[in-house]
Order: sequence, then structure tokens, then C-alpha cells
Amino acid sequence: MADWLAQMKALDGASPATLEAYAGDVGRWLAFMAGHHGGGQGLAALASTSRSDLRAFMAHEQGRGVGARSLARRLSAVKSFTRWIADRSDTDATALLATRAPRHRPKLPRPLTQEGARAVLDEVATDAREDWIGARDMAVVTLLYGCGLRISEALGLTGADHPLPEVMRIIGKGGKERLVPVLPAARAAVARYAALCPFEISRDGALFRGARGGALSPRLVQLAMEKARARLGLPATATPHALRHSFATHLLSAGGDLRAIQELLGHSSLSTTQAYTAVDAARLAEVYARAHPRA
Repeated sequence: MADWLAQMKALDGASPATLEAYAGDVGRWLAFMAGHHGGGQGLAALASTSRSDLRAFMAHEQGRGVGARSLARRLSAVKSFTRWIADRSDTDATALLATRAPRHRPKLPRPLTQEGARAVLDEVATDAREDWIGARDMAVVTLLYGCGLRISEALGLTGADHPLPEVMRIIGKGGKERLVPVLPAARAAVARYAALCPFEISRDGALFRGARGGALSPRLVQLAMEKARARLGLPATATPHALRHSFATHLLSAGGDLRAIQELLGHSSLSTTQAYTAVDAARLAEVYARAHPRA
């Protein structure tokens, strides 16, 4: 299993979080199979596991309260591991690999209104105990809403990224790179924070700092958002991630092209972007009617 995880990291660029999740999923699978068959299974036996064994595992996990989304990830991990050992033990894993994942509806955060997003950007800095902390929080949320960054991507910026260019190269999930235009308002917000920050911003160090000088924790950004939405009377769905969701939704409602938004978000497939931006059928039909040469 360690060799399989090492290959995923080296060849597929899997993140540490993905590797940890997949290791846990396959560990549960191996434990279940040992209990199900009354003993440990060799590589050849695992590679030729029947579909009924896999269904029994999925039923067992459902009985533990595991949701459809997590079940789909577990199945993906088991398939990947099984395919890997089948290639090395010269066995046929077709039956297991043909098993389909349970259907699930992705739960996505609701976007803020345009007025709500602007209000959050104006309000998030007001409760900070120091001016530089307020400027920092405003700079981070401006990047989330103005550039569509994930919070991990914004907090992953280093001193080498300052001052922000007009177009940033962002490395997102799975090591995927994308180019993101940076609004003047976002550049100005980060520049103001950098000018007020009491800590030296080195090229190799984190751009956004905590009160003691270390890298800023995502939890502190979440807390700033919680306080801002409480003062503004916004729902609990107004989270940092909802700002990225709002970025995409507002672009789409203003006539933005789905393919362009897909690139800006760093999604691999257009279907992910359609679901992420909560596009309704009427809006898709409108885009189709404008774009298709035979419409």
C-alpha cells in the first residue's frame, strides 16, 4: 500500500490530504475483507475480489452512517488500489472495477448577493484589534471574491508574490496550474496590508501572517467572516468558500462564458463548473441560444 501511495504522489501529483484519505479508505477496505473472510487476503485474492464482496463493504459503510459522497471516494480509492495490484499480480479485476459509485448530489454553498459580497469586504476589517490585522483580513477575502481563489490558495501565497502582478499563476488541487487575472482592488488591498504588516515579508515566507508572525491560519479567516456576517445579518452559509462560489456565480449572471469561468476556477471538467455555479436550466438555454451557430 505504501508503494501504491508513493506512485500516486509521484505520478498523479496527489496532495497529502488526498493520500491520507485514500490510505484510510483502503485501510478500512482491507480490515473489512479480513473480517469478512476470516483472515488476511493476499494480493491476488484482493485483485480478484467479487462484486458482491465490494457491495457488502459498501453496505457495511452505509450502516456506519457514511454518506454517498464519502462512499464514492472510498470506492474510488479501492478501485485505484485494486487496479494497481492487479497489474502486478497478473489477475483480472474487471468485475470490481466495473462497480458503480452511489449517486450523490453535491452540497454547495449558496452564493452571496453582489450587495452582500461588497458588504462583507467592507465589514470584515472593522472588528480587528489592530489596523494591520484588519487590512490582512480584507486582503484575503478580496482575493477569494475578486479572484475566485480557494482559501488554501490565498494563504499559500508567499512574499515572492508581492506585489501582486496583473495575472497570477496559481497551483491548485492536484498540482493543476492556472492563470488568474488580479483586479486592481485586490492588488491595492494586498499592498495596503503589506505596508502595515509589522513582520518582515520574506520571499520564501508566507505572505499573510498571524498575530505572532507565523503563517495565517484558515480558521482566523473563518472567524473574521463569522463576525462580519453576524453584524450584517447574513446566513451561516456566508463562509470564505462561499465568496469563491459568489465569484463564479456573479460572473456567470453577468454573461461570463462557462469555459472561461472553468479556467478561472481551475476545474478539470465543465460539468463541475456547471454544478458549482448552480446554473439553472433557463440560464444554460440562454447561453446555448447565444452561442450555438444553429440556435
